[in-house]
Amino acid sequence: MAQLFHRSANSLARVSIAAAMLGLSGVVWAAYRINAGAFITNVDVAHEQPVPFSHKHHVTDDGIDCRYCHTSVETSAFAGLPPTETCMSCHSQIWTNAAMLEPVRASFRTGQSLEWTRVHDLPDFVYFNHSIHVNKGIGCSTCHGRVDQMPLTYSVNTLYMQWCITCHRNPEEYVRPRAQVFNMAYEPPADQTTLGRRLVAEYKIQSLTDCVTCHR
Repeated sequence: MAQLFHRSANSLARVSIAAAMLGLSGVVWAAYRINAGAFITNVDVAHEQPVPFSHKHHVTDDGIDCRYCHTSVETSAFAGLPPTETCMSCHSQIWTNAAMLEPVRASFRTGQSLEWTRVHDLPDFVYFNHSIHVNKGIGCSTCHGRVDQMPLTYSVNTLYMQWCITCHRNPEEYVRPRAQVFNMAYEPPADQTTLGRRLVAEYKIQSLTDCVTCHR
């Protein structure tokens, strides 16, 4: 019987399979990079807001504490956004005619809230409670970065599940003394693991990685 395939067919088949596997791996890698990139996550991308609010100016220059605006961060799931009255407690006295603050003044006159764009916006199927994390010694900057140095607010972490799980599995690497939670300039000590293990025991922190912890 005549040979149906040329003797090089085996080599061509092996090369084709290898090329297909490499191509598939490349597609998976590219998809992963795109999914983790700023185009999808908006990491390091400042959002357009009704007012170009500068945390750097208010926190670093003026020394305003996080809790002055985010009043419920220690007691509820949502950190809270300040009502216009909070802004006007200062801006009825200073920068009263600044053009960029006209939306704030208009909101105060009409009673219509400013429509801020959420920078750290978790999916609806994810449950997150600010007060639990704050009271367990997780600092603002751990998740939000050095907001006090941002002229315009942007996210520095993806907030993807794998990022959250890293902390949940090893809380001793991230926990800090409660007195330092709102200290944006806090730097972990060289013996963070030793300190962290002591705080984990003291604050009764559990390594929660069950699905129902966040997906309820």
